Amino acid sequence: MKKVHIKSFGCQMNVYDGQRMADILSHQGYEETATPEGADLILLNTCHIRDRAVQKVYTELGKMRDIKRAQGAEGQETKIVVAGCVAQAEGGEIQRRQPAVDLVVGPQAYHRLPELLAEAGKRRIVDTDLPVEDKFGFLPAPKPQAIRARGVSAFVTVQEGCDKFCAFCVVPYTRGAEFSRPVAQVMAEVERLAEAGVRDVTLIGQNVNAYHGEGPDGAVWGLARLMHRVAEVPGIARIRYTTSHPRDMDEDLIAAHRDLPQAMPFLHLPVQAGSDRILAAMNRKHTGDEYRRLIERIRAARPDIALSSDFIVGFPGETDADFEDTIRLVDEIGFASSYSFKYSPRPGTPAAELEAQIPRAVMDERLYRLQERIEHHRQAFNAATVGRTVDVLLERTGRHPGQLAGKSPYLQAVQIEGGTNRIGDIVPVVIERAGSNSLFGRLAEPGETGGEDMAA
Repeated sequence: MKKVHIKSFGCQMNVYDGQRMADILSHQGYEETATPEGADLILLNTCHIRDRAVQKVYTELGKMRDIKRAQGAEGQETKIVVAGCVAQAEGGEIQRRQPAVDLVVGPQAYHRLPELLAEAGKRRIVDTDLPVEDKFGFLPAPKPQAIRARGVSAFVTVQEGCDKFCAFCVVPYTRGAEFSRPVAQVMAEVERLAEAGVRDVTLIGQNVNAYHGEGPDGAVWGLARLMHRVAEVPGIARIRYTTSHPRDMDEDLIAAHRDLPQAMPFLHLPVQAGSDRILAAMNRKHTGDEYRRLIERIRAARPDIALSSDFIVGFPGETDADFEDTIRLVDEIGFASSYSFKYSPRPGTPAAELEAQIPRAVMDERLYRLQERIEHHRQAFNAATVGRTVDVLLERTGRHPGQLAGKSPYLQAVQIEGGTNRIGDIVPVVIERAGSNSLFGRLAEPGETGGEDMAA
């Protein structure tokens, strides 16, 4: 078989897209390889969310060009493909800057990979169309052995695109308008995953809680109703979703966290900033107090829920007072984890044209302070697990012999000692120690419990 090396950058949706491209290529006689050396096809699935991510792609392409040249000198033809959001945003500029690239394909066109690759053997191709047809209807089902090789947790894209047009974000331009997959199509994929041993499903989308797919009854289903249907699939024990927008967190979805045992008590709900003035400039369509009241309603429905968020520091015009509003919100809510970044101007977005861009040194100092507070709350949350018993889904072998690694309901990495025949099991684990990035514990004895609700 021919070999393909796929490297995905960025978000969970890129991980999912990379897997689906591997599924397409497996039907074309390709098998995946972990390294680009020796590969007949090298595919970089890219992220455009920040400038640093874009520059990383071009650096990587320089390395892939050298591999292509070396293999060509030995008589092996190698094709290089750039897919994903950088492909969509930059198109032919990629091939101008790196002529070794044979094919540039956007995230809405990768279902056409077989014919595009055939044509790329004759000339260099750029396909960044946003087609009218639903690409998911053209994707082949993943082979059971491929699903099993990926593990007992899986992503399922249910929604793509975004209509929010936040001032800093390129998603509406690289992924297009909001689109929701039909319920039947999503369920067919979830059922295949469950049959192959998947226990934990994360429903993903750029704005996943705006899901509005057509149901089998002809009605429009929201995300909460879809989650209830996914929970009925035998074998699916855990359901998560990401990434959400506060404006689309409706009462049905909040109730699903209360009523569905499979809905995990962990929610990633980006706020981006704590200042109302900056939130308005970002076009986020919510205030800091509206976000706080939303969190209160969520915690009232599910007291043990843990929260995660995204933050941007140094948005144009951000003052010291605006930044202090963000620090205050972080301390008031006490996020279990969060992602934080310096503002990165993206070409074509409204924020890139704003005056009062913040000096890099100021952004560096603010990011350091913010990450210090975020880490304080993360470590406090992890430390609070010590001595408690939590259910852990065992996903893989650990770094050391006899060790297994898994995830808690709160998405914490957990390491225990145990046999590999337990992979895929959900077991009670007594947490004995909290490390910097993982929890360490032992299998609980029958009847052994510990502690109270984690986030109470």
